[in-house]
Amino acid sequence: MVGIIGYGAYIPRGRIKVEEIASVWGNDPEAIKRGLMLHEKSVPLSDQDTLTMAVEASRFALARAGQPDPKRIGCVYIGSESHAYAVKPDGAILAEALGAVPVCHTADLEFACKAGTEGMYLAFCQVKAAQVDIGLAVGGDTSQGAPGDALEYAASAGAAAFLLGREEDGLIATIDETYSYTTDTPDFWRREHEVYPQHAGRFTGEPAYFKHTMGASKGIMEKGGMKPQDFSYAIFHQPNGKFPQRVAKMLGFTNKQTEPGWLSPWLGNTYSGASPIGLTATLDIAKPDDRILICSYGSGSGSDAFILTVKDRINQVRDLAPLTRRQLDENKRYYTYGEYAKHRRKIRKATSVEA
Repeated sequence: MVGIIGYGAYIPRGRIKVEEIASVWGNDPEAIKRGLMLHEKSVPLSDQDTLTMAVEASRFALARAGQPDPKRIGCVYIGSESHAYAVKPDGAILAEALGAVPVCHTADLEFACKAGTEGMYLAFCQVKAAQVDIGLAVGGDTSQGAPGDALEYAASAGAAAFLLGREEDGLIATIDETYSYTTDTPDFWRREHEVYPQHAGRFTGEPAYFKHTMGASKGIMEKGGMKPQDFSYAIFHQPNGKFPQRVAKMLGFTNKQTEPGWLSPWLGNTYSGASPIGLTATLDIAKPDDRILICSYGSGSGSDAFILTVKDRINQVRDLAPLTRRQLDENKRYYTYGEYAKHRRKIRKATSVEA
């Protein structure tokens, strides 16, 4: 059996409320809350990026895995829309920081918001094929949203990391089935040298998000011979608070099944980290033998789905690293829009030449 042997999430403590953003652009905050089901989002500091968050989340995953020799990590994959470098692998820096080099396959992945689950799938396959002992997959972003755009209310920051290994490594959860669903549906894009992405408005919902999330979720349940009632929990990609709740209802899942991993109303959309961070929050409260469905979504467009079964070891490792909900709910620091714009580099200090 192959599955997760360690997991971790990192969420910056900075926050900004919907009301603060709306006050700058003259929007009705209550209408935003009703329309997107969002209250606040995470904000990274100026010295935090996808790579620093990946290092923190990976260290938490190593702690829950019992601190295996990092030289056993044979592959490191980081999925993100906001890699620290355009040309220079984040994966190599992460592998070096963890002590996994030099014999390690690394790659930086992109597929909009499903790049994190891409990494999970690749690491899982590498371990299953016995090409590596342990694989590391990270999904994370410091998401981009143009000033005044609807994306600005949701685009946030966070990362999740998963160590994949075999039964002898001490499984926290087995990965029982995988399934991917992909079409060329251009609902959201960002060209080279553009700072902020563009999107097709309501087209993002249908036929983009809902078609692919439904397709992957129905496909994997049919493949595994399962129904929504067979799962304890389900996690779906969370571009806002409304979409994952709506698609869960369309598929036949209840609020009780989705609530533990439903973080976006207070976290925002962490893009490649969205459904993976939701999975970490769900593992934080799951019990042995619970079955979990996770389905990501990435614009362009595609979804990756996984069926997991939680193992007894979850009770031994859960408290070896910070819990996701505690990071989300405690020790928060709220920013004004000016502070937020400064940290997100939406405004920059002029150089002497520019001045």
